Amino acid sequence: MSKIFTLSEAGSIAIHSMVLIARSNDSLNVIKIAELTGSSKHHVAKVLQRLAKEDFLDSNRGPHGGFRLKRSPDQISLLEIYEAIEGKIIVTDCPMDNSKCPFDKCIMENTISTMATEFKNYLDTQKLSDCLE
Repeated sequence: MSKIFTLSEAGSIAIHSMVLIARSNDSLNVIKIAELTGSSKHHVAKVLQRLAKEDFLDSNRGPHGGFRLKRSPDQISLLEIYEAIEGKIIVTDCPMDNSKCPFDKCIMENTISTMATEFKNYLDTQKLSDCLE
């Protein structure tokens, strides 16, 4: 079955992990987050290390260690989280990135760029705090 749109596993882990951490009163460790998201603990660890490096999270080692937010959830957009893992979202007019179209009019009628713009705008307007309710 084909999907028109999917998030990468890393992007999905990043957003879901940040929501879980924001919801928690205590630090959450990689094992607990992997268990809650149904993801590989190695992949979760890699994503969370990246988020810590990008200054979203504090991490503490040890038996009572884990991850905590460095900023308030209302100061972090889902776009920031997504782009920290995937890079900047670039919206292009052509789904094939052609500089010159062989047709007089886009046969996709710019649907792809519209979807990308709407996705980017949605992530930009949604704060982590919006996911806590």
